[in-house]
Amino acid sequence: MTNIPETGRTPRVQIRLVVIQILVLSLLGTLGARLWYLQIRNGSEYAKEASGNHVQQVVQPAVRGEILDARGVPIADNETRLVVSASRTDLLKMKDDGKAVLSKLAGVLGMKPQDVMDRVRLCDSKTPQPCWNGSPYQPIPITDEATPRQALQIRERSEDFPGITAEPEAVRRYPSPGEANTAQVLGYLSPVTDDEIQKAKDTDSPYLRSDMVGRSGLERQYDKVLRGKAGVTRYEVDNLGRVIGKAESDGAEPGSNLVTSIDARVQRVAEYELDAAMKAARNQFDKITGENYKADSGAVVVMEAKTGRIVAMASAPTYDPNVWVGGISAKDYQQLTGKDSDYPLLNRAIQGQSAPGSTFKVVSTAAAIEAGYPFDGHYPCTSSYSVGGQVFKNFEGENFGPISLGRALEVSCDTVFYGLADNEWKKDGGINPKKGQPKDYFFKAAHQFGLGKTTGIDLPNEVTGRVPDRQWKEKYWQANKDAWCKTGKKDGDYVQKIAYENCLEGNKMREGDAINYSIGQGDTLVTPIQQAVVYSAISNGGTLWNPSIGKAIVSPDGKRVTEIKPRSHGRLPIDSKTRDVMEEALAGVVTRGTAAWKFGGWPQDKIPLHAKTGTAEVYGKQTTSWLSTFSDDYAVVMTISQAGTGSGASGEAVHNIYNALYGVQKDGSIDKSKALLPTPQQTLPKIRPDGSIESQKVDKYDPNADQASQQDQQNTPTDNPSATVPSPTASNRRTARQSARPRKRRRILT
Repeated sequence: MTNIPETGRTPRVQIRLVVIQILVLSLLGTLGARLWYLQIRNGSEYAKEASGNHVQQVVQPAVRGEILDARGVPIADNETRLVVSASRTDLLKMKDDGKAVLSKLAGVLGMKPQDVMDRVRLCDSKTPQPCWNGSPYQPIPITDEATPRQALQIRERSEDFPGITAEPEAVRRYPSPGEANTAQVLGYLSPVTDDEIQKAKDTDSPYLRSDMVGRSGLERQYDKVLRGKAGVTRYEVDNLGRVIGKAESDGAEPGSNLVTSIDARVQRVAEYELDAAMKAARNQFDKITGENYKADSGAVVVMEAKTGRIVAMASAPTYDPNVWVGGISAKDYQQLTGKDSDYPLLNRAIQGQSAPGSTFKVVSTAAAIEAGYPFDGHYPCTSSYSVGGQVFKNFEGENFGPISLGRALEVSCDTVFYGLADNEWKKDGGINPKKGQPKDYFFKAAHQFGLGKTTGIDLPNEVTGRVPDRQWKEKYWQANKDAWCKTGKKDGDYVQKIAYENCLEGNKMREGDAINYSIGQGDTLVTPIQQAVVYSAISNGGTLWNPSIGKAIVSPDGKRVTEIKPRSHGRLPIDSKTRDVMEEALAGVVTRGTAAWKFGGWPQDKIPLHAKTGTAEVYGKQTTSWLSTFSDDYAVVMTISQAGTGSGASGEAVHNIYNALYGVQKDGSIDKSKALLPTPQQTLPKIRPDGSIESQKVDKYDPNADQASQQDQQNTPTDNPSATVPSPTASNRRTARQSARPRKRRRILT
């Protein structure tokens, strides 16, 4: 009988258990060795390979919100275009980095191969435009002007064009030449930069690499609300760029719409009249230089006097903002920024600053009254004013005898203001005043009128202008005295003599400085928008409004409307009595003063107009024309560089703008049915239940056309639903209207 151990295990079972234990220990040892090999011995190698597996984003751009005028007319919207794009990732996988494919694509698109290749290269500090400043993983647009035939050719022969796509996309669209251009007000878009992405990373509105960003104008000022939120689909990819999984996806949210106070009809009139005035000035002879006026640049502003809202703002030379859409070419960029371009990207209404000439005399009048000079006093208007060995002449040597300040404004008598400013300079202690003694009424008044600082308009890059008071002169002298002392000569030419004088006492308020300043000459600089604020304040009773263009922000579905209320930054430093007598004198400028010859036949008894002309002298250039005006409803300011007198160059154009606003006919009668905007627009455009905004048609402005029939068309709401301004979510409903508008021509408009 076999003996069985107490454990109940037979020798065979025990052997099997031992074998199993050995196998288990062997497997554990092998696994441990393998883990050591992977994690310790070759850990860095595998970590490097794993780092190639990461998440990449594919972005669906949000439809940008539209910019609308006060009547719902789109002045910047979106249209569907056939966009041909290249995948840089796919191209770099090819042996020649895709050069053969891009060359073949250039043939189909009718472009030069080098131009196509330039568009897919990445931007850096040394790479000129055109180049791609967005994510290298995004499809890079080659052109947004592909024809259906070209797109079909690319798609049907996809094996010949790997990495190339041709798809319909929504792209920005601005008005065509002939419509209300509004280029400098609207601004333009370009791809976001790496620096901007980093700066906005921790904000409530971060950028994606695919974003297009507003670079100037309203596009920049309201970029956050217009931009919307792009849709992002995240994919896991390996180190070769192959997709190995999908992480998550967020849908795109369209941007909000911006309703502005701009009236596209008035804007077109303002642009037309500014252009016509500049062309007319070039046909006029300058008696001083012996040449025709150059009239090289200008601006016009139409502002609501009681709110500060901008109805129209034009700057010349201008350009077609559509050149930026889809990426600007090197040739177009040079035309906009080169030294021979006259810089059409500048908005001269807020960035163009020059001496204001006699339009500044409203400030000097207020200063004189504050200093104790009676408005109805008698002041000598002589043909010239002598100080030491220097003679300051009245315009064209006119002599009106003893006149009041009101009459001095009407006939723009320089010598009256020379005398007042000179007296105050002497009272303040002359060139060496005692500390704390100068009252500086004339300089103080300018600051109280809001000059020397920005107006607060909702546009970027506004300049401040300049009030050349004692503080400014000291700072300016400190910054320039070394250069003046180096180049100045006592017996040199005019420039050298000035440098010599500035070297010695450029930090002191000299008698000639005070005299020139009183008539808006010397170092005084203002902008057209500052002038519009000042003259609208005289019209409205004294309120200095912050000019504004944005009127309301409307959500894509139309359910949320955020109105942008007007804001003020102070009041004029004059009482109601002074304002009334100044207003009466400025009305006299239109009826019997320096602007009367340009406003003949105006119905002054029904629509009172007020004006002040200005002819500013600029060293080395022809005179600058200024005309600042207002009615009970609007302030209209026009300036043209190197164009002659204020009334001569700008009078007719400003008169025509008022004719269009109020429906004044050539015989002086008023036809309200032909008036574009007899009173400022009070309400917002009608928003339909689907979020679309009702708009009205705007035809081209022709001052010689039958205004009645033209105005009937402009005041008729559109009945065709495809001609409305839908919200960005209604992309299908907008297609018919957008495709019906003509292709944009890229040009600079003078």
